[in-house]
Amino acid sequence: EVRLVESGGGLVQPGGSLRLSCEASGFAFSEHAMGWVRQSPGKELEWVSAIDYNGATTGYRESAKGRFTISRDNSRNTLYLQLTDLKTEDTAMYFCMQYPQSFFIKYFTVGDRGQGTQVTVSS
Repeated sequence: EVRLVESGGGLVQPGGSLRLSCEASGFAFSEHAMGWVRQSPGKELEWVSAIDYNGATTGYRESAKGRFTISRDNSRNTLYLQLTDLKTEDTAMYFCMQYPQSFFIKYFTVGDRGQGTQVTVSS
């Protein structure tokens, strides 16, 4: 059974930073691309970033480029998302997502997800 447990969210002021983590179990983590998606109240699920199975290739939505960094540690079965220069529009529940294959496809949002971690950006 795929299990994804996110952590690291919180309340931060505009311009602040957070580091999200996702601990994975129940599948061969190192063989799957992984991603982050987010959802704000009243809005659709939104693809944020993804990384290939070995970390060689990453992708970001346009608004995240230069501010967010995705990474993974296959020895720890853990996925990360470093958030910097946060903006109020980044406020959302952030979910870790498993891709069914080794390479990611941008804007794919229907993989298995965890319960999420809330990021709130407010002054």
